[in-house]
Order: sequence, then C-alpha cells, then structure tokens
Amino acid sequence: MRLTRVTLFFIALIIGTGLYLLMRQQLSVVEPQTYQATEELMVDAAQMLAAFVEEDLEDGNFDKDHFHRAFDGAEARKFKALIHGHLKDHMGLGAYVTDASGLCIFDSRDRLEGTYLGHKRDVALTLQGKYGARSSRTDENNANSSVLHVGALIGPVEKPFGMLTVYKPQADVLPIVDARRRGIYWGTGLIGAGIFFLVTAVFIWQYRPVSLLTEYAREIESGKRPPLPKLGAGKEVNTLARALESMREALEGRRYAERYVQTLTHEMKSPLAAIRGAAELLDEDMPEADRRRFLENIRAESGRAERLLNRLLELSALEGRSSLEETEAVDLELIVARAIDQAKAPASMARVTLAPSLPSSTVKVRGDAFILRSAVTNLLENAIDFSPAGATVDIVLEPDGGIIVSDRGPGIPDYAREKIFERFYSLKHHSSGRKGTGLGLTLVKEAAELHGGSISLDDREGGGTVAKLLLPVVS
Repeated sequence: MRLTRVTLFFIALIIGTGLYLLMRQQLSVVEPQTYQATEELMVDAAQMLAAFVEEDLEDGNFDKDHFHRAFDGAEARKFKALIHGHLKDHMGLGAYVTDASGLCIFDSRDRLEGTYLGHKRDVALTLQGKYGARSSRTDENNANSSVLHVGALIGPVEKPFGMLTVYKPQADVLPIVDARRRGIYWGTGLIGAGIFFLVTAVFIWQYRPVSLLTEYAREIESGKRPPLPKLGAGKEVNTLARALESMREALEGRRYAERYVQTLTHEMKSPLAAIRGAAELLDEDMPEADRRRFLENIRAESGRAERLLNRLLELSALEGRSSLEETEAVDLELIVARAIDQAKAPASMARVTLAPSLPSSTVKVRGDAFILRSAVTNLLENAIDFSPAGATVDIVLEPDGGIIVSDRGPGIPDYAREKIFERFYSLKHHSSGRKGTGLGLTLVKEAAELHGGSISLDDREGGGTVAKLLLPVVS
C-alpha cells in the first residue's frame, strides 16, 4: 500500500497547492476592491458637498456653523444598519474645506481649522484641477489607523474658490474586509476538505479490495486457510478474487497430495518394518513368551498404522475445507459428555481417571458437532496418553466456551513448543513409551480454526499440561 499512500500524498499536495494559490489570489483583491468601492462612494459624497458650499464660498458668505450643525446632527443620529452581516450604528464620514490657497476654513471634527493643508496630496492635486486622494495614518505604527481622503474642487478649474475633502477611517471598512476574508477561508477550506474526502473515499474504495486480497494471500502463504474476503461491488476486483481462490485451491491440492504422500510414506515405514520383522521371526522356533511378545508388537504397530490412517483421513477432510458449509447450534456440554464416554475405555486401560466439571447452564456454539466431538476426543486421548498410571485428567467446560483439559504428565519440553501443532510431530507417550501419530493436536487446531476459535497448551502448576480449546459461544 506504499504506492497508494504516495499517490494520495501527491494528490493532496497538488490540491492543497492549488487551493492555497486560489485563496491567496482571492485574499489579495478583497481589501483593494473594498476600498475601491468605498472610494467611489466618497467621490460622490465629496462632489455633492462641494456643490452645496460652492455658492456660499463664491460670495464669501460661507457659514461654517451651519455646516457644523449639519455634521453634528448627523453624528448624533441613532440608527442600526445591518449591511450583509455587518452592523453600522454611527456615521464615520467627515469633511474639511480649504480656500483657494489651501488654508483649512472648516473641519467637521474641529481639528484642522486654521491649518495650512496645501501640501497634502488631496488638496494640492484637487486645486490643480486633478483628482486628489490620499490615505494617511494617524499612528505610523498602526496599519489600521489609516484614513481615506477624497477631494472635490469648488468653483471653476481656472479660478477655484477652494476645495472640499471627505475623509473616512479605514477601521470603518475593516469589519467588512475581515468578514469577506473569513468567507474565503471557510469556503476554500470546505471545498478543499470535500475534494480531499472524495479523493480519499475513491482511493479507499478502489484500493481496499487490493489490500484485503494482499492480506488474504499472506495468510495463505503462512499456512492458514482464510475465507475469501468480502470485497463489495466491482466486477474486476471480484473476478481477480475468484481467480486467486481458484489458484489457491489448485496449488493447495497439489501441495497437499505431495506433502501427504511423502509424510505418509515416511511414517508408515516404521510400523511396517516392525510388523515385517516380527512376522519373519515368527517363522522360527522360539520360546512361547517371545512369540507372544512379537505378536503383541505386530498388534501394536498395526494399531498404530490404523490410527495413523484414520486420523490422516480425518485431518485431510478438515484441511480440505476453507469454511464450514453447514452449521447448527451445538450444545458443548453434550459434546464433551459424549467425548468423555468415548475416552473411558482407553482411560481405563491406562488406569487414568477422568474428572469432568460441567456448568449448570447450557453452553452453545455454532458449528459441526462431529468435528467438535472429534477435537475434544483427541484432546482427551492426548492427555490420557501422557498421564502416568493412577493420575487424573480434569475436564472443565466454562460458560464462555472454553474446554480445559489438564493432565499430570511430564509437560511439554521447551524444544517442542514451537512444533507441537505441526503434522506428524509427536513425543513418546508416558503409558506405552511409543510415539503417537502426531496428528491429534493438528486435527484439534484445524477444528478450532474452522469454528473461529483457538487452541493453546500451557504448563500446569505442579507439573503437567493444560490444553484450552476456546470456541465463540452464541446466545
């Protein structure tokens, strides 16, 4: 999945870069556009006010008190104007008037009257008949303290009577600018998140089946028999999955046959050689005690060969399945009870006592009753084979689906722990001194995996082994 992550990273990088450049472009024009719109309205206001005072200024009868009352009255008005989410509740527009020389003769804020303003850009350019505008800070260290100024000529261009400037603090417009910026941030962020989510969803939808098939192949490689994963919609990927399943079955069938022919041939050599050797010796004259001993060897080895073949058939039947085709609710208490009944005869011959402890409530699992009984029987027979004469094998059925079989045998040597569940790996039995088939615990492990459970072997306190077969219960 490294390629998937790298591809997704580069797609996210490209999308993020594109959205960043788009957002940067949008943000770069927000402030200038807002100030341009404000300046356009200020031009209209300046021209209108200039027209009002032009006649008075021409006659030399300019009544600045009248203008002060007008501005003071406007500033005292109470109103609430909600402009696209921005609340305006005061007038922010001011004005000053200069004579033809640039001397300020009126200021709505009473700060500049009597001050020479001819050097100011708005005044100088306007008196020259040009468009005069400027932006000046009241605090040089504060970028938000700028005030916008727009001038309008009073009188004819050839011989003006003066000029009028309207001014407005930039801070009055900043809330609108900030609101537009937030809108751009949120809009771009939501678009980016939506695109990235969509791309991620498409990648997951496309590559998740590939990941599942990869994990499926790895489990097969490790020797497990996982079920074919559910891949969802998509004809191509399901076709690939079915092809992999068919290939797995074909390869497993071939490997299965090769492996078992080899191992069966190897394992059958020992009992067949012993039987043949004993049979050849029986043709000779020998004491009756020796004859009985050789006959007993023939019976023991033929019994071992028979057990080997029977268990091999059982194991091959289990290993040929990837899942249980038909299942039913099975009472574990009944399974354990029948397995104990079946194990009573070999336990009696080995002089081993079976001590069951079954719960009062019913414990049910979903599965195959025959396979489960075979698994429990193999656990019991294994515990009996490794128990000394006179010992007790404890069988406990837990309400959570755990079947615990404990013996008082020699335990599992450290060198055998890694191989104990391998096919044909066995240790010498305590009772007979012979090795087992090496298939019992393998059969139990296969049965547990088919039922979604597990099998574990641990040391018992005081000596012996504790085998726990855990199966998922159903309500």
